[in-house]
Amino acid sequence: MNLVFFDIECAVVRKTVAKICAFGYVVCDEQFNIIKKEDILINPRGEFHLTDRKGDKGIVLPYEYTEFKKHPAFPKVYPYIKSLLEDENNVVLGHSTMNDVKYLNLETKRFRLPSFKFSFSDSQLIYMTFMQDFSHQFGLEHIAKDLGVDFTPHRAADDAYATMRIVEAMCKAKGCNYFELAKLLKMCEGRIKNYAVTAPTSGGLKSHNAKVREEKRERSKIRTEFFNFVSRKKSKRGAKYEGKVFTFSRCIEDDLPVSKDLVEKIYAAGGRYSQHVTHSNFYVKADGDNSPRTQSAEKSDVKIVSLAELGEMLNV
Repeated sequence: MNLVFFDIECAVVRKTVAKICAFGYVVCDEQFNIIKKEDILINPRGEFHLTDRKGDKGIVLPYEYTEFKKHPAFPKVYPYIKSLLEDENNVVLGHSTMNDVKYLNLETKRFRLPSFKFSFSDSQLIYMTFMQDFSHQFGLEHIAKDLGVDFTPHRAADDAYATMRIVEAMCKAKGCNYFELAKLLKMCEGRIKNYAVTAPTSGGLKSHNAKVREEKRERSKIRTEFFNFVSRKKSKRGAKYEGKVFTFSRCIEDDLPVSKDLVEKIYAAGGRYSQHVTHSNFYVKADGDNSPRTQSAEKSDVKIVSLAELGEMLNV
């Protein structure tokens, strides 16, 4: 079996449009000996509007843009790309591969071509599983630097080459070949067929997602219990903080023994509690908290106090 690493660059990417201008790939054997490396330039049949994967920052491709106009449009190269990716003797990989598969999907629809049909894996997911870090997605440049791989960003064939090298580096670290690495990490390939795309996954990612779902359910239970507790409270009339409204950082709310005790004292002092910062007079910020709610409070007119300061206010 051969491994095929591929990468795509687009002249423009929008929600329903991806005009491919470069398809780069590297074919290697199971020992990562390169059989072929090639950049296929494509006339995108449109203007260039270059942004990053999120559609934000402008990027610069390491090509002369006028060069693309000299090359054929996607329908001419489609048969070769299709045969390369659909060859049963090839195992297909990319980096953040779902994006590139999406681009292929959009181009086939744009030119009314038959859907691609192949399975694929993702070096980004392999790395995240390898590191057991699913906190965020890791860019190709970050991983390449971490694993000591040099390359030219955004040249499609070089991105594909870097993808190959980082997979090779992980194999070396584990003392195995790619297929053994995939088995060790419980990788499950993604799939494109009839224009429908299924994302690749791994045992580690499944466990992580299950843990995140459980933590979300637990937070939901805690917050329901907290707000049910608050809803039953009545402020003491004529007390020091009558008419004043308090809001806590989320992390304080979620610590039920602390938050319930503080709410009890706030209502005994005549105050009320609200989860809405804009309705509050005092925002109680936990040390080191920089959550969206805290950021919103810092931009508002609410008075921000620490837990210690709130304790002094409530004489506790």
